[in-house]
Amino acid sequence: MPTTLHLCLAEYDAMVLRGAFDVLDRKVELFRGELIEMNPAGPLHDYLITYLNNWSVRNCDPARTWITSQTGLDLPVQVSRPEPDLMWLRKGNYRHAHPQAADVQLAIEVAYSSLDYDLEEKRRLYAEAEILEYWIVNASANCIYVFTEPQAGDYLTRRIHRSGETLAPQISPQACLDLQDLFESN
Repeated sequence: MPTTLHLCLAEYDAMVLRGAFDVLDRKVELFRGELIEMNPAGPLHDYLITYLNNWSVRNCDPARTWITSQTGLDLPVQVSRPEPDLMWLRKGNYRHAHPQAADVQLAIEVAYSSLDYDLEEKRRLYAEAEILEYWIVNASANCIYVFTEPQAGDYLTRRIHRSGETLAPQISPQACLDLQDLFESN
């Protein structure tokens, strides 16, 4: 009977270092020990990430926060290395190791075709890893789902913010994101 091949983070790293994925014309992430193929990004997805990246850089405290875009996040207990579209990270040296959950101040995923996956699977993954705050930017409905207070494998607090409202991350309450500008300036 065939079985699914599960990888640990060390095996995944070895495959990356040996160029195992260099010939693929698609993006993959390690999710709970399995390789998951990610959908290619369209222009709206890329635009929203660029907007949020620029907003983040302008509004974070560079003495304590670094902004990264589509970089690996090590979650060893969950045997996963997702690549959130955007992360606010505790300032540190990530030259020799990917950041871990304790380093994440805010994780953001931009969802168009991946909304169900981001709302269910990634939400639970990030909650289990105790990522303190997780946003999902719903590109088709012009809203942002905000999840905070991870506990027992899920988030206790869930809110939806819509165009016309403002939103700020817990780590930086003065960093107001204007959702109307985010969604309607594109």
